[in-house]
Amino acid sequence: MNGNAHPSIDHGLRGLKLERSVTPAQLRLTRPIGKIHEDHVTVKKITCLGSGFVGGPTSAVTAYKSNVEVTVVDINEQRIHAWQSEHLPIYEPGLQEIVYAARDGITAAFDDHTSEPLLESKGSLLSVIPSARVSARGKLFFSTEIEKAIEEADLIFVCVNTPTKSTGVGKGAAADLGFVENATRTIARVAKTDKIVVEKSTVPCKTAESIRAILSENARPGVRFNVLSNPEFLAEGTAIRDLLHPDRVIIGSMPTAEGYSAAASLVDVYSQWVPKERIITMNLWSSELCKLAANAMLAQRISSVNALSAICEVTGADVDEVSYACGLDSRIGPQMLKAGPGFGGSCFQKDIFNIVYLSESLNLNEVADFWRVIITMNEHQKDRFTRRIISCLFNNLTNKRIAVLGFAFKKDTSDTRESPAITLVSNFVAEQAHVAIYDPKVTEQQIWRELVDYGGSLEKLKLNVEVTQSAYAACEGADAVVVVTEWDEFSNKTKLDEQVVLSEIDPNQSISPKRFDKPREAHLPSPGKTGFENKTGGVTTARDFQLTVKSLAAEVGRLDWARIAQGMRKPRFVFDGRNMLDHQKLEDLGFRVEAIGKASRKAKESGN
Repeated sequence: MNGNAHPSIDHGLRGLKLERSVTPAQLRLTRPIGKIHEDHVTVKKITCLGSGFVGGPTSAVTAYKSNVEVTVVDINEQRIHAWQSEHLPIYEPGLQEIVYAARDGITAAFDDHTSEPLLESKGSLLSVIPSARVSARGKLFFSTEIEKAIEEADLIFVCVNTPTKSTGVGKGAAADLGFVENATRTIARVAKTDKIVVEKSTVPCKTAESIRAILSENARPGVRFNVLSNPEFLAEGTAIRDLLHPDRVIIGSMPTAEGYSAAASLVDVYSQWVPKERIITMNLWSSELCKLAANAMLAQRISSVNALSAICEVTGADVDEVSYACGLDSRIGPQMLKAGPGFGGSCFQKDIFNIVYLSESLNLNEVADFWRVIITMNEHQKDRFTRRIISCLFNNLTNKRIAVLGFAFKKDTSDTRESPAITLVSNFVAEQAHVAIYDPKVTEQQIWRELVDYGGSLEKLKLNVEVTQSAYAACEGADAVVVVTEWDEFSNKTKLDEQVVLSEIDPNQSISPKRFDKPREAHLPSPGKTGFENKTGGVTTARDFQLTVKSLAAEVGRLDWARIAQGMRKPRFVFDGRNMLDHQKLEDLGFRVEAIGKASRKAKESGN
């Protein structure tokens, strides 16, 4: 155990862990595995430039799991103050507990009666309470003193924003690297000693070449910089799990003695909690392209299943059954095969556009066309869902009240960037509907900002849109409810139906609890077995497994759909954009239910 890491917190976070099968690193390296053991500098202090969705969680977990001090800096004073407070600027399951532990030195919070970590009611893993024990001062700091933090650091994470360009050459496709360049020039100007500069922001391939040029041309006499690429592979909603138990850690460096040495320094940091076989070293350009490629391929899966959902709605096939059957193929797997209203978030669309722009710049037009279709399909899915809603509501939304449940692009995050809800709400407003929005984690200010940025006038939007403090308020008097984000509290399924855990028992390996969208029985260990070895050589006991299941199925407050039905106008419509509801139960309450990838009510009644 290293740093502030404490068995009690690790015990409470066990529910976030999913074992994964990984090809041995030796078979995939572009350089000998021994290169990660080159003579190198021991990193004692890290500075992270940027306190957003990447910088904040990454720094918190690094400080918590290692013996390194981490300082997160940002020019945004308000955001830094939020990180220093009890009300963090972003929501992510498990993040609050990790930050408290790493920042404040809180090492455990126990139930006085059971001595077990407390579970909060809405999915958090530990309740940090006054009786929690406090150790020595924490190792995670937040500051606006950027130059001071740069000077003190051995290694610098660059986690600044890289939005898509909105003007000029490459508008709408190329990445805007202005923040990356500003950060690089600041490092070069301030640093008085050698630094390892780590590119963690998602950037186009060959960006490290520009960073190296700026640093070398502007460095103080005698100061040397080594540039690494270390892309993040975090999925919002599971970021803490992804950081604690990553599939892989990619570190790219120049193929030189100095490059190998710098990579080895970063390997030392990660290896304090990540098995070395999951730390993959490669060249800078491969590392940069890895992130873009991974996101593009994940988005491709979503657009593929969404394309199939359109076929299902016409033919009477069920997209959940089709995707489930396809996911059982070991070559395909079940992840990212859930049909919905379209993908969102800060990465998928931006990274695909980066690949499109890169391909066109290299005169690879057919390659660019291939990746561009994924975006086209994503936009089509949002428009198709809108048209279906309009059609079911008798081709008229004028003065009808539409309750939109969820505004984040997916559950367990407060991120709204590129959320399908933005397009859907804007479409409803264009049809003269009155829209009531509720999201449990997204602020009203953030919702207005997204709708205005999409092209609306705040004054005009407020004539047709309201943001409510509860789902019941949004649904009161509504003609239709549209479920856009799959928050657990919206579900009307039982715990057994919804929080399905499949325990795959491999006698030669380990228990591997996984969530599946399709209900399936959990296969528990055979009678008489008290435990079996896991991949780290420990034993996963029956009690450990019960705690994992308990954590995955944490209690959440659920909507009373009967109450919602009583307050709506008839006919009552529910449009399930996430296929997360028990449709039969809703129909028994008098709702007309329409869902993505399932035959419409009209088609069912006509027998088509």
